[in-house]
Amino acid sequence: MESYLNENFGGVRSKNTTDEALIRWRRVCGVVKNPKRRFRFTANISKRSEAAAMRRTNQNRKLKRRVVDDELRRDVVRFPLPEFNEILQKFGRLEEEAVDTLVLLKEKLRVAVLVSKAAFQFIHGIASTPNEYTIPVEVKDAGFGICAEELGSIVEGHDIKKLKGHGGVEGIASKLCTSCTDGINATHDSVKARQDVYGLNKFTESPPRGFWLFVWEALQDMTLIILGVCAIVSLLVGVASEGWPTGAHDGLGIVASILLVVFVTATSDYRQSLQFKDLDKEKKKISVHVTRNGYRQKLSIYDLLPGELVHLSIGDQVPADGLFVSGFSLLINESSLTGESEPVAITADYPFLLSGTKVQDGSCKMLVTTVGMRTQWGKLMATLSEGGDDETPLQVKLNGVATIIGKIGLFFAVLTFAVLTQSLFSHKWQEGTQLFWTGEDALKLLEYFAVAVTIVVVAVPEGLPLAVTLSLAFAMKKMMNDKALVRHLAACETMGSATCICSDKTGTLTTNHMTVVKSCICGNITEVGNPKEADSIRSNISDSVLKVLLQSIFNNTGGDVVRDKSGRVEILGTPTETALLEFGLSLGGDFQLMRQECKLLKVEPFNSAKKRMAVVLQLPDGSLRAHCKGASEIILDACDKYMDSTGNIIPLDEPSFNHLKDIIERFAGEALRTLCLAYLELEDDFSQTSQIPSRGYTLLGIVGIKDPVRPGVKESVEICRSAGITVRMVMARSSPLDKHTLVTNLRSIFDEVVAVTGDGTNDAPALHEADIGLAMGIAGTEVAKESADVIILDDNFSTIVTVAKWGRSVYINIQKFVQFQLTVNVVALGVNFTSACLTGNAPLTAVQLLWVNMIMDTLGALALATEPPNDELMKRSPVGRKGNFISNVMWRNIIGQAVYQFFVIWYLQAHGKEVFQLDGPDADLVLNTLIFNSFVFCQVFNEINSREMEKINVLEGVLENYVFVGVISCTVIFQIIIVEYLGTFASTTPLTLFQWIVCILFGFLGMPVGAAIKLIHHLDLQEETTPQAK
Repeated sequence: MESYLNENFGGVRSKNTTDEALIRWRRVCGVVKNPKRRFRFTANISKRSEAAAMRRTNQNRKLKRRVVDDELRRDVVRFPLPEFNEILQKFGRLEEEAVDTLVLLKEKLRVAVLVSKAAFQFIHGIASTPNEYTIPVEVKDAGFGICAEELGSIVEGHDIKKLKGHGGVEGIASKLCTSCTDGINATHDSVKARQDVYGLNKFTESPPRGFWLFVWEALQDMTLIILGVCAIVSLLVGVASEGWPTGAHDGLGIVASILLVVFVTATSDYRQSLQFKDLDKEKKKISVHVTRNGYRQKLSIYDLLPGELVHLSIGDQVPADGLFVSGFSLLINESSLTGESEPVAITADYPFLLSGTKVQDGSCKMLVTTVGMRTQWGKLMATLSEGGDDETPLQVKLNGVATIIGKIGLFFAVLTFAVLTQSLFSHKWQEGTQLFWTGEDALKLLEYFAVAVTIVVVAVPEGLPLAVTLSLAFAMKKMMNDKALVRHLAACETMGSATCICSDKTGTLTTNHMTVVKSCICGNITEVGNPKEADSIRSNISDSVLKVLLQSIFNNTGGDVVRDKSGRVEILGTPTETALLEFGLSLGGDFQLMRQECKLLKVEPFNSAKKRMAVVLQLPDGSLRAHCKGASEIILDACDKYMDSTGNIIPLDEPSFNHLKDIIERFAGEALRTLCLAYLELEDDFSQTSQIPSRGYTLLGIVGIKDPVRPGVKESVEICRSAGITVRMVMARSSPLDKHTLVTNLRSIFDEVVAVTGDGTNDAPALHEADIGLAMGIAGTEVAKESADVIILDDNFSTIVTVAKWGRSVYINIQKFVQFQLTVNVVALGVNFTSACLTGNAPLTAVQLLWVNMIMDTLGALALATEPPNDELMKRSPVGRKGNFISNVMWRNIIGQAVYQFFVIWYLQAHGKEVFQLDGPDADLVLNTLIFNSFVFCQVFNEINSREMEKINVLEGVLENYVFVGVISCTVIFQIIIVEYLGTFASTTPLTLFQWIVCILFGFLGMPVGAAIKLIHHLDLQEETTPQAK
């Protein structure tokens, strides 16, 4: 079976599965009982195709804009006005060569008009004037000077001339009643007014499914529909032949069973949908830094309004359409919107920022112009939200199992119906009544058909793939409470197979709360930790040195020092930046004053390739100075001088260089992160287009930053080792390419199942390549989070271990459920078929089989697929990449229990009347009730037995799982009600106390039988390990 599953259903991977593979396995499944339910939690490939088409359209628009711009710049200047038609012809030829002909033809007329207008204005120097735009009345009444449609046409259309016509970015800000320094003045009324005019920053989502929709979908089950038709026919024929209410019992019994199955199924599915809805809300919680009401604060992207002043830095996602206000070295990756990976440089000359794109490099302040469904990203996300998650490998594999068993079940159902029908015909032939059919004969034939259909209902384990979803939904909800947000369903099950975790050090194994604890300023090494030590540093250096040092700390930074509503000082930025700014403040520096003294001319933000950050300042006297900081060995190598405590510049000779290198190594030996600070006086001919020099610097100092190891990390690493999971820390200033190469080789060469942690933009390739990408929720950028499968909300390595434990729990819980359900499938199928062949009757009726189906399907999934993890899970070896899902241990348990249950049923059929001394007209009814009751209790105790596939003690911790106890209790209570009180509908009769005890005993004996089977396995293992030990 495993080889068949791998061949036909193995193309679906845990992530990055092709659409072809997703389509292929669905075709292999063929006809299913209830496609609406079976394929509910699978990707909507048609919606994804729509999203891909939207990206292509966006890319074509971008291509056309480039063509138009290039042609206008080159041709309009060259050709006089009479030859303008030639320009249009040339543009027409270019259009015909475009990739997407349909899209271009559709917009040909509009583009031609725009080109002609732009060219005419360019030639004659005519610019758009504000008078051409008429402010809508409702916008004017609200106090604004521009409408949402006009803003959208400017930004989405990249219309420079229209932007200039409105007075540029400052003019747009004025019309939006906002400030490019203080942001909007947000009061309740003003916020409401903006929302009314410009809309909310939310995209349209599919309306939530109500409970009755799930009821309707559960009713789409083809076998239940057939059974319903049978019930109606049975009702009509029964009432006609036997009268009311006696003749209606069988039909009403089937109808009641169908409704019970439908409502229990719908309730389970509805609860799952609510869990996914809650988790989806958590996934969308994204915050950005804005300046509002004059101070900087964090705000949900869904609360953004046109006019907001948003601060963006490397790794951020642009939260709405907007305009560049100020910033440095800004590169935007628009691949999420256009599919084009080449980054776009954003400047004051080309200020258009589109929602959903990513900041690849640099930083900026952005003026929000368009939000929500008025943006291309909003429309794209509305389509993608209907695309759903990829189905997981286990879901697909269990769909395959359901398909195989379904075909077997259908075959035996047809045989059972044929055998039972042949038995009826033979009986009538012997009586000579083959030509005379009564209502009773018709009802019996209908009952045989209903039994055959019900065998299909029971035999097809429709609940298998849905049990995966149930278990994953349960695990995702619980993991959320344990500070792990699962973005992709498959990550839950894949993490259970992980053999290797490649972990970052900073923020994952450490607390990510950094402080400067040691410094070497002008050659003086000082402990830093309290105000007295800061005073010691100030007293050992001159004022001129201190001023240059503070100038370096406060200007060469990606962080900020702001005041909140209460006036309290707050330091913003990465932990490293925060530590340096805190150090600067402890030295008595004034952040705002130091920033105002100098003019920032150029910024080269920190990136993992250069491992440094540099800025160029214009000092009050007009001279230029560059400041640089970064990895100690790189900055030290860039210096040829250093500053002493009096401010004198000393050449950096070899002994001094070696001495400083020893200090860096000494700091690193104390587990400190070291950074060097340096500066360089620049010539007056330096321009903003020039590169900041990489050599010739003067060293200011070295700082040692402490980032303590998180409590519990040592224990967590030990747990991973005992679980067979190798923990690797990639160190020594490894580049993103190093991480990607490591992950690729571990997966391809060593066949490892690799989990990778990351927080930065440059970690995205490794996170994407890994089997499980784990992004940091606090320190992680939006780019890293989007590339990840799980977000660790507390940035703690211990949480990663918890994710691994839950992953193993999901995998094993589903195995338990599969083992239990396949046992019921085999026994129910075998008992009814063999009994029909040998006795001409089926001991289990349609109503009884529907009840058994509910026990093994919905209720079984609830009981076994929601078992919480225990510490024993982390003492086993990982499954790895090539482990068989349906293992030999499972087959052993399935066959062992099936044989025992067959023996019980056949013993009762053969000797039940003798053992229980049954005679009289009700003997067969009592015997069939005993068989049904014993069969159900065999499943109840088999369900308990399935809690552990290898351990003999299956009762450990059972009372802690309230869901399991509740399901078992409900099953027993309903079984008592069915047998004792619903006999006329379920074809049962009340049993004596002795008969109840015997039925329960038959079920209970399945537990020692299961223990004996497991014991044999343990003895085999001991025999295998003994020779190895010798």
